[in-house]
Amino acid sequence: MSAYLEPPDPTSELSRKAAIVGIGETDFAIDYRAEHQTGTQTDLASRVDSLMSLALDRALEDAGLHRRDIDGVYLMPEMVEPSQRSIKALGLAPTFVQYGGWLNHLGNAAALLAADRAKTVALIFAAPFRSAARVFGGTDWHGAARDSYYYYHPWRWSSQAAHWALMYQRYVSKHRVDPDDLGHVAVSLRRHAMLAENSIMTEPLTVDEYCSSRYIVQPLRRLDICLVNDGAVCVIMQHADVAKRGPHDPVFIAGWAYEAVRHSKLECMVKQLLQPLLAIAGSQALDMAGMSLGDIGHAALYDPSSIQLVNQLEGFGFVMPGEGLDFIKDGNIGLNGALPANTSGGMLSQSYMAGWNNLVEVVRQLRHEAGERQVPGVNASLFATSTTDTTNPYVLTRGDERG
Repeated sequence: MSAYLEPPDPTSELSRKAAIVGIGETDFAIDYRAEHQTGTQTDLASRVDSLMSLALDRALEDAGLHRRDIDGVYLMPEMVEPSQRSIKALGLAPTFVQYGGWLNHLGNAAALLAADRAKTVALIFAAPFRSAARVFGGTDWHGAARDSYYYYHPWRWSSQAAHWALMYQRYVSKHRVDPDDLGHVAVSLRRHAMLAENSIMTEPLTVDEYCSSRYIVQPLRRLDICLVNDGAVCVIMQHADVAKRGPHDPVFIAGWAYEAVRHSKLECMVKQLLQPLLAIAGSQALDMAGMSLGDIGHAALYDPSSIQLVNQLEGFGFVMPGEGLDFIKDGNIGLNGALPANTSGGMLSQSYMAGWNNLVEVVRQLRHEAGERQVPGVNASLFATSTTDTTNPYVLTRGDERG
């Protein structure tokens, strides 16, 4: 099977047919400060196995389940090749296995459960980024295809940071904003991270401190770019009818969509700042859920760079184009704001888990188990992964609530 599968078409028949019943994550902050020796692929594989095992243990405990209950697995380790060996190392014996992929598998798992092809599914992501000395701002070129992520290498678009920087240059020019206002994104998410028990960055941050940090790719600074750390996340899903019997309020997968650039990446990513892509996918996910933007009380948006959080707020329609920075500056993504967003600190301050840590926070918020950072009365959240050429939004709801 393909390592990357788009989720099923967004249809109302699949809405709320599956729910998240268990969540588990490793100790991001502790691991970030530890030294790990992983000089070979064997070392990395061992590291990944231990991370996945811990996340799985914690998700099973959270769900009140056992390894023998898991009959479907989506295994998504980064930087090592997934295999049956990994499944055995985790002590699992599933009848369905999918290797590789990304957060699009939430929709795939929901369809699998709705079709009764599995009873209990574990989705496990793991990454040894810090152990492997991964550099997200590097200049290594990977891939030769015209449509590859690194196609624009001759123009030094050879890293993720270069893509985000060009987008923000366009944003500043188009909307005539102060480039340093982007610092309010990092400051807001740091405030959230300070309230989350498993965050890496918990020191207070001011806009002045942001402005004194070094540039990575101008106009983006070090504090605009995601963390590089080790970790793993496990999410356990069941059919909605079964999920209602679990120890927690179930979190239903109510809607989803997937859209990719279908013409010039330069046009869509830079000139349009992904807004048409985000608008289409956001509308489809909400339609599947039978909801509107006004029903959404919390957001968890993919933040590999601070500008991408702004892009999504505008692209999904929460604010008008060009108003995202003022929206954040005025405190609207804070816990008492108009749209609390990335409330555990996101990938800028909590942990870089390719978005999986943001999903765990969504579950905690919708269960009303987020402690000091709980958004009062929230019943629906928009969760999304949005890269430089794709977007994959999900609407998640608490129990039988519709917002």
